[in-house]
Amino acid sequence: MAKKEKKQPEEVTEPVEQVEKTEQVEQTAEPSELEKTKAALAQEHDGYLRLAAEYDNFRKRSQREREALYTDVKAETVGKFLPVYDDLARALAQETADEAYKKGVELTMNSLRKIMEQLGVTEYGEKGDPFDPTRHNAVMHCEDETLGEGVIAEVFQKGFAVGEKVIRFAMVKVAN
Repeated sequence: MAKKEKKQPEEVTEPVEQVEKTEQVEQTAEPSELEKTKAALAQEHDGYLRLAAEYDNFRKRSQREREALYTDVKAETVGKFLPVYDDLARALAQETADEAYKKGVELTMNSLRKIMEQLGVTEYGEKGDPFDPTRHNAVMHCEDETLGEGVIAEVFQKGFAVGEKVIRFAMVKVAN
């Protein structure tokens, strides 16, 4: 009987070992499926983040382009009115005996300046300002000891800008 008892536990242990081996195989199979799912989820999440970043960049680029287009259109429109501004400036520079006429030209010029100011247009180019080649067009040079080097000696035509965008360069004479 002792032999039978010994055989029974051996027989019982073999199926337990087989069950344990099967469980180990199943446990190793589960993490591989889990890892595949995690990798797929990480890839989808990365794709989502990239798409969100791409959309944000598109939105910002569209906003900048819209603002630049608005500035360009405004600059072009104001540029069309600059000959009128020049004519009014020349009319104001002329001597006249008719005070009503002169007053009318002054009021028109003041209205035009006010509108340009409301549009964000700045006028520049004054005698004594430093010469800036990005904003001024030097058409003449002169020798003048009273002015420093690279200083505007005379302004022939005012310059205009909207923000940093130059609408028209100022035509000036520069002292050497």
